Amino acid sequence: MFSIFTNINKKAFINAIIATFVVIAITILGSVNLQNFDAALIIYFFGTISMTFGVVYHHSVWKQRPATQKYWKRTWEFIFSKDYPVYMKEVIRLSVRNILFQKFIVPRGRMRWLGHFLLATGCLISFGVTFGLTFGWLHFTLKPGTIDIYETHMMGVTVMTFPLDTFIAVFFFHILVWTAIMVIVGCLIMMHRRFIDEGLIATQWFERDWLPLILLVAVSVTGLGIWFDYTYLEGKMSQFMAIIHAITVAMFLMWIPFGKFFHIFQRPAQVGANIYKIEGRRRGMQICPHTGDEYTTSMHIEDLKEITQEIGFNLENEEGKSYLDYSPEGKRAMLAKAHLKARQESGNYFG
Repeated sequence: MFSIFTNINKKAFINAIIATFVVIAITILGSVNLQNFDAALIIYFFGTISMTFGVVYHHSVWKQRPATQKYWKRTWEFIFSKDYPVYMKEVIRLSVRNILFQKFIVPRGRMRWLGHFLLATGCLISFGVTFGLTFGWLHFTLKPGTIDIYETHMMGVTVMTFPLDTFIAVFFFHILVWTAIMVIVGCLIMMHRRFIDEGLIATQWFERDWLPLILLVAVSVTGLGIWFDYTYLEGKMSQFMAIIHAITVAMFLMWIPFGKFFHIFQRPAQVGANIYKIEGRRRGMQICPHTGDEYTTSMHIEDLKEITQEIGFNLENEEGKSYLDYSPEGKRAMLAKAHLKARQESGNYFG
């Protein structure tokens, strides 16, 4: 019954607890001792707390894996080396290209990239606005003595003012409407692919592939419902729509650590993997002893040898050569030769 507690990763659990208290602390500080904290957003806050704990725990466990840990250490080693300016330039370039514009998806299809880009951009902007409001970092008030000029406050500091009937006001007060539309369109593109792509139909799971999209659509549709109610129904259904939207957002936030959208927090590590490849190519390529062709970097193979030894695998033969030195083609050839040798020794080539 209590095995779940004995199997907890202690390091990851401590990291998750610390991160949770950090979120609480920055909420108190950013909202000026809760003066600007909106109690109506309490459901969002508890959803964010749950998400923080789950994401940090999952991320900490994932980062403890030998291969991930090696990539992680290597990335920081390269970034803070003597070639710091070169690699920082690459980090910025890759972050803009692959995280901001999602360009790594383009080779898989332009429509797939469009859906991915709309989902990623819509979610990131929505997260930024929602977390800012939830933590009390961001709020809007009427300027004292006026009825049509609003002030924008961040962490208790007034950062800008704008008239009500202007483009800036429309943009700020409807930004979550625009992002909701982006997310819905992105979800529909992804759902369409899952209806017609035979490979996806054969391999997809409801909880892994469909449930996150359904939750995102529910969050976006109920968010648009709040806007529609205030705009066209004079707020007659405001309480119902606000509660339904808050519940769907909380469900989505709590699902993130366990579902496919956890890769949102893994994606920045891909930048480090690209840096690893760049440095590896600079240091030299690995040549397969069997085919004589380059197939990966020598640094990658040396690190892989260290990792396999750490987890208890010895992949060296009697001659002192490592099985890892061979390319995939070389490994298949070695396996075929081993089968042939075994059949020759048995005296039976067939059966």
